Amino acid sequence: MEDKLSTTSRDVLVQLVKLAQKSGMKGDKGDWKEFLTVFDKKFGASMSDPAKRTADELRAFLLTFKEHKDINYFVKIMKSNSNREQVKQLLKSEDVGSPEQKLVLLTLDHPLYSMAYSFPSHEEDWFVTKLGKKAKGKPSNTLLAVDCEMVLCEDGSEALVKICVVDRSLQVKLHEFVNPNKPVADYRTQITGVSAKDLDGVTCSVKDIQTSFRKLLARGEILVGHSLSNDLKAMKVDHATVIDTSLIFKYGDESSRRRPSLNDLCKTVLGYELRKKGAAHNCVDDACAAMKLVLAKIKHGFDNVIPVVQRDVPEGENSKLLVHRIQQDFPKEELHQVICGDFTIEIQASKKSRSDVYTAFAIFKSSQEAQNAYENLKGDEELDSSGRPQKPIPVELKSGVTSTIYVRKMTPSTQVLGKRSSAEGEGEADSKKLKTDKSAAITMEDSCVDQAKEIKRLKKLLKQRDEEISSLHKIVAALTRKQGL
Repeated sequence: MEDKLSTTSRDVLVQLVKLAQKSGMKGDKGDWKEFLTVFDKKFGASMSDPAKRTADELRAFLLTFKEHKDINYFVKIMKSNSNREQVKQLLKSEDVGSPEQKLVLLTLDHPLYSMAYSFPSHEEDWFVTKLGKKAKGKPSNTLLAVDCEMVLCEDGSEALVKICVVDRSLQVKLHEFVNPNKPVADYRTQITGVSAKDLDGVTCSVKDIQTSFRKLLARGEILVGHSLSNDLKAMKVDHATVIDTSLIFKYGDESSRRRPSLNDLCKTVLGYELRKKGAAHNCVDDACAAMKLVLAKIKHGFDNVIPVVQRDVPEGENSKLLVHRIQQDFPKEELHQVICGDFTIEIQASKKSRSDVYTAFAIFKSSQEAQNAYENLKGDEELDSSGRPQKPIPVELKSGVTSTIYVRKMTPSTQVLGKRSSAEGEGEADSKKLKTDKSAAITMEDSCVDQAKEIKRLKKLLKQRDEEISSLHKIVAALTRKQGL
C-alpha cells in the first residue's frame, strides 16, 4: 500500500481520509483526530480538515492502517481514481486523436460528469475494472453499448432486473434477466416492461453480470450508454472509459447543464421515434440507439456539433403543471389548496429509487389556465436541470413539519410563448426579429443571474478564507503565549 500511496495525488488522499473519518475507521494510532494529536504536536486536532493538511501528513495517517480489509478499502478507491486520471491524461496527450477517444474525453470533461459518476466503488460488492495493458499504452477504440432496467425494492433501493449489451455492429453480446434477490415493491412494468412472471426461475445475479463485464471490458473497451452512470450503479461496476450520450449532445446553444432524453435524441439526430408515448422501454432498442448516436457523432465529425432541436410542446402538455418532490404523507387532494384554479390530479409512476416522495400532474382545461395558475403561485422562480421554470412552494405536513414541493411549467424558459396574431399584419421578418430579440434578452438575463450567483459564491468563499486565517492567528497567538509562560 505504501507504494500506491506514494504515487497518489493529494486530492485523492484527501478523499481517502475524509472517507475514513466518515466511516469511523481507526488505524494503529486511532482515528484521524487521535492521529493528529500524536503526530502534530504543534496544532494537533485543532486543524482537522484533511483539505488543509499536506500530502505527507495524509499519507502518514493512511499508513497506520494494517488490517487487510482496511487496506483493500483504500486500494479500491485509489484504483478507481487512478483509472480515471490515467485515462484523462492519456487522452489529453497529442498522439491520441481518434473520434472515439475524443468522445470519451468530452464525457469526462463535462461539468456534470464528476457528480454523476461518483460511485461508492469502495464497497465490497462493487467491481472496479482494470484498464488493461492495451488501455495503458494505446487506448482501445472498441465500442460496447449497454442499457439496464431497474425495479424499486422494499428497502427503497433500486435493483437490476434486465440488461442488454450490443457491439458496434448492433449485434447482441449480452441479454439477460437478473434476479434482484430481495423483495420488490414496484416492478414499474409500464416503464421496464418487466413483471414478476418474467423473473420466475431466473438465477442470474448482479455478481454474474459483473463476471461477464470483467471479460467484456478486459482490454479497456469503451462503454457507451445514455445516462450511463445509472446503468453502472445498477450493475455496481466502475469503469473509466465511457461515452455518455446524455453529455455529448446539447440543446442548441443552451446551457451545458441541460441533458436531452434518449427519445428526443433519436428524433432529432437519427430521425426516428424510439418509442411511442406510454410504451415500455426495450433494453435492446435503447442500447442500439445509444450506439447509433455515438456512430452518428463520429460520422459527422467531432468538431461539428449536432444540436438537438427543442421540440414544440403540444397544447395538451402546455395545459399541465408538473408538481414534484411531494412527500408521501402530503395528500394529493391538498394540492388544490396550494395551486389555484380548476384542475384534475394525475399521479405519476415513480422512475427513481426514492419512495418517500411522489410526482403528479395538475391538468387544466387550457394552457392559459395553467399559465395563470403558475403566475399566481407565490415563490421565487428558478430553472430545473432541463431548463424549465419552476417555483418552490412551502407546505405543512400532517406531522407539523414544513416541506417544499416544486411546481414546474412544461415549456423550457428559452421557448417564446404566445402566438402571433394575423390581425396585426406582422411580416415573417418582423416575427423572426421579435423572437431573436426576446431570446437575446433571455440570454442576457440568464447571464446576469449566473454572474450574480458566481459573485455570491466568491463572497462566501472569501468569508470562509477570512475565518480560516482568523482561526490560524488565534492558534499562533495561543502558542506564543504558551511559550512565553
